[in-house]
Amino acid sequence: MLEVSNLSKAFTLHIQGGARIEAFRDVAFSVAAGECLALVGPSGSGKSSVLRVVAGNYLAQCGAVRLRHRGRWVDMAAAPHRQVQEVRRLTLGHVSQFLRAIPRVPAVDIVAEPLIRLGEERTAALGRAAALLGRLGISERLMGLAPATFSGGEQQRVNIARGFIAEPPILLLDEPTASLDRANRDTVVTLIGEAKARGAALLGIFHDADVRARVADRTYSLAKETAR
Repeated sequence: MLEVSNLSKAFTLHIQGGARIEAFRDVAFSVAAGECLALVGPSGSGKSSVLRVVAGNYLAQCGAVRLRHRGRWVDMAAAPHRQVQEVRRLTLGHVSQFLRAIPRVPAVDIVAEPLIRLGEERTAALGRAAALLGRLGISERLMGLAPATFSGGEQQRVNIARGFIAEPPILLLDEPTASLDRANRDTVVTLIGEAKARGAALLGIFHDADVRARVADRTYSLAKETAR
């Protein structure tokens, strides 16, 4: 489902005289359908940057990010912007560390939006969104409010629901449980298990060792750049 090969990324700091900082180098791994691969490594080793390159948010210096999209392989590192947008809409989900809250838009609408973009009828999409938010402990009262004033944990649960709602074939997870209590961590572990059971390929970062042990089939170390 997902194949990354010879991937490297560096940043040029123009305000520091063009200094070049290497984020990661020669990263290579694959993720099969029904599998979760966890990226591991110390802070600053480039884990989140790898996810952003896979998602098409960062450009790579070199290498390929090949994923299965509508029955064929697409290289996200070389695809035109329009195709990247299509892949994100139909195939690739991404739960980032922080919710990009839209002012005055209720949480339930934010979660339902990916379904509506895929053509699902609005009432049905809102119903599915409310059900998933309920599983994650978001009350009906909060569902109707804009999440800009929510706590960090509440915002993250909205973010998780939005990422999982459309059941994407490939899902990127950047610290999905970092702001959650134990009960909601357990719910996210269950959601990940359900995604794997339906054949999704998941690539994630999990600093919580217990969560990582429960969801990851393999790990890939950015420090040593090896998978096991």
